Amino acid sequence: MPEARAELEKYLKLGAKGIGEQKFNVECDSEHLVRLAELAREYRVPVLLHFQHGTYNKGFERFHKMLERFPQVNFIGHAQTWWGNIDREHKQEVLYPTGKVTPGGLTDRYLRDYPNMFADMSAGSGLNALQRDEEHAREFLKRHQDKLLYGSDCADTIGRGPGCQGARTLAEIRRLVADRQIERKILFENSRRLFQL
Repeated sequence: MPEARAELEKYLKLGAKGIGEQKFNVECDSEHLVRLAELAREYRVPVLLHFQHGTYNKGFERFHKMLERFPQVNFIGHAQTWWGNIDREHKQEVLYPTGKVTPGGLTDRYLRDYPNMFADMSAGSGLNALQRDEEHAREFLKRHQDKLLYGSDCADTIGRGPGCQGARTLAEIRRLVADRQIERKILFENSRRLFQL
């Protein structure tokens, strides 16, 4: 969109703390995202990306190129392809995988290898990642405790009950994380640091 930079910059000048959720049918290392990363670098704000195989921010296996090209920009991964790739054996076309996770997926490696990569735990995809393999989820939360951000990704106006997805994600994090300091990082401290609140 030709007006994208001006529109984003307008809100960044008003004090916006980040750019997101970027959910467009483009390649994840396209010139569109390069321009977005340049703007984020200029304003020192993170960028939240919706990764969905074949639809949004495509080519997830190449995203390391952006992480390497823009080490000063913090990126936040989110959505189906991001969370499916906690599994090394993930089949990209499956958006909500089930069953045991084979450790060492792309998501795990991006979080481990790149200081500028973070993860938003919101939506059905984040909840699914926590519920599909409890043993893996416990270790994943512990291993990436400084890179994970709680989010609900929905209005959640009632804030409780089975219809509130954000409340279910919150309950899963609390259930799976035994250490209260790690829980506080995921639920609050990491976001406060990343968004400079």
